[in-house]
Amino acid sequence: MGVRLGSLVSRVVAAAVLAVVLIVVSTALAIWWTARQDSRPTSDAIVVLGSAQYNGRPSSIFAARLEHAMRLFNAKVAPVIVTVGGKEAGDRFTEAEAGRDYMEKAGIPATALLAVPKGVDTLESMQDVAAVFAQHHWHTAVLVTDPWHAMRAQRMASDAGMDAVSSPTRQGPAVETRTTQFKYILRETAAYLLYRATGASVAGAPGIG
Repeated sequence: MGVRLGSLVSRVVAAAVLAVVLIVVSTALAIWWTARQDSRPTSDAIVVLGSAQYNGRPSSIFAARLEHAMRLFNAKVAPVIVTVGGKEAGDRFTEAEAGRDYMEKAGIPATALLAVPKGVDTLESMQDVAAVFAQHHWHTAVLVTDPWHAMRAQRMASDAGMDAVSSPTRQGPAVETRTTQFKYILRETAAYLLYRATGASVAGAPGIG
């Protein structure tokens, strides 16, 4: 009886471990697949997820996102670009303001730019943007972020009530090497599963908390 019980417990444990492995692998594959997509339907607004800025100057990761958003705007994907993101203690500028000013200097009309200077991570940012969308009676958005961040950002935007797709940037440090890509996929897999399990966001990697 004891041997049979032990065998049953071992099988249950093995099945549980296999289930966890399958969930992790399938999530990582979904993140990889989403990263390869580029959706750019005509929408109410282009939303650029914030990243680090230094005294008003966007980091290389952030600049890559902003450049991609401007290309989408010039292709008439949407009439407005929304930048989002707060600031760290001691900063003079928010990520949203730094992104807006960068694009205005690059020639995007000020009337086509809207900064949402809130949010310390992706979840807060999407909730803040969703509130702005509601105020303007907007519904559809094209999210601009790094490829590996796209699936989680889309999910959070959807949960906040937005009809969002993603057009990830193909430039910048997040996509430079295979090692970097693998690191971000692993991190995003953990972050996505944490969000689905608990509803919480995670911070720590540059610009994709």
